[in-house]
Amino acid sequence: MYRKILLAFIAVCLLQQISLSQTNSKRPNVIVIYTDDQGADDLNIYGAADLMTPNIDKLACNGVRFTHFYSASPICSPSRASLLTGRYPQRAGLPAMASSKEGDAGMPAEQFTMGELFKSAGYKTAHIGKWHVGYTPETMPNAQGFDYSFGFMGGCIDNYSHYFYWNGPNRHDLWRNGKEIWEPGKFFPDLMVSETNKFLSENKRNPFFIYFAINIPHYPLQGEKKWLDYYKDLPSPRRMYAAFISTMDEKIGLVLKKLDDLGLTDNTIIVFQSDQGFSREERTFGGGGSAGNLRGSKFSLFEGGVRVPAIISWKGHIPENEVRNQFAANIDWFPTLADYCNISLPQRKLDGKSLKPVIASAKASGPHPEFYWQSQGAKDNPQWSVIEGDWKLLHSPFESEKSELTADGFMLVNMKTDSTERINEADKHPDIVQRLYAKYQSWIAEVTDQK
Repeated sequence: MYRKILLAFIAVCLLQQISLSQTNSKRPNVIVIYTDDQGADDLNIYGAADLMTPNIDKLACNGVRFTHFYSASPICSPSRASLLTGRYPQRAGLPAMASSKEGDAGMPAEQFTMGELFKSAGYKTAHIGKWHVGYTPETMPNAQGFDYSFGFMGGCIDNYSHYFYWNGPNRHDLWRNGKEIWEPGKFFPDLMVSETNKFLSENKRNPFFIYFAINIPHYPLQGEKKWLDYYKDLPSPRRMYAAFISTMDEKIGLVLKKLDDLGLTDNTIIVFQSDQGFSREERTFGGGGSAGNLRGSKFSLFEGGVRVPAIISWKGHIPENEVRNQFAANIDWFPTLADYCNISLPQRKLDGKSLKPVIASAKASGPHPEFYWQSQGAKDNPQWSVIEGDWKLLHSPFESEKSELTADGFMLVNMKTDSTERINEADKHPDIVQRLYAKYQSWIAEVTDQK
């Protein structure tokens, strides 16, 4: 009798394992590629005729490319926090830049990340590359839902020495699963590819989620020699920037090839996005990137600071070689990917909305009737903006002239007639200014107080 019960129990367990294996094999894998300081136009397929980016261009041809896609912040850490949580940076608890010093916390550990979302659904999860949302054990990747982590925790590193060197003394910043490691002289993007492809090989039979946060084209601009030679006739700093972009494209191509070699491409959702606009900082030679005719760059809430290239590809499951013009944002990837992977959302407030209807149809309504930003600036004079339909209200925007703003620091732009954000219509439409200002005040109070 006991033997029969035991055999029956074993049979049930085997059936459950087979069922789980079949379920997992049907679940799509996910890779989120998050680039660093890349301009809105800085891919060949986005109009940059002087750039060679065949691998990312092919990704767009195999999926859907967005023309009005935004980051919830024009700076690194809040952008990453909003991506990982599906929340505005203020609600995610990281509205400003996280520290690059070991021992300093960033985004509160109780936030629920994309890593935790996929891990809770049985996925194998990996962070590869830049983190920059917390530098304590409880805020580093392994404590935030990632089974495996390789990369650096601060804002940037030299790609060969792996040192952060903004302020002395120089600090080494390279980690694997919470342990400091040393790989002097090895090109960090190559290490990223090696770590990613190893993870793919080891998990080809499991559903997996990879956050591939590549640190390109963030300074230091260290493109490989073949690309520096290729772009030698471009003016400075575009040639250094272009060489780094093509270096990035080539590394991403190696990961995509590995997916093909393992037969995983058709069952893998790939998201590509920049964290914010290109940088004009001195460390990047004052520029090099491009947002086309858009005004602004990194740090600014003008379009060039927050509008970014964004692509999603899932061969055979979503439209191919199509463009979407609806407004969408990085906070939308969290619920979108959960939707595609049939994962229940956490019981907490999300600001992002699923883009599944928009991806399926160019005629679908965008998910955000209005959208809000607040970023840096003095506490009593912050930089913020609101967009509602064709109207965009900015307050004390970076990269603006004082003469362009009203006495109260406002700039009202009709984005339909003035996409380059040059004409201030605040004095003509004080009613719109007041209405959008009231909406902003209500929004900032809600996202700051409600966690």
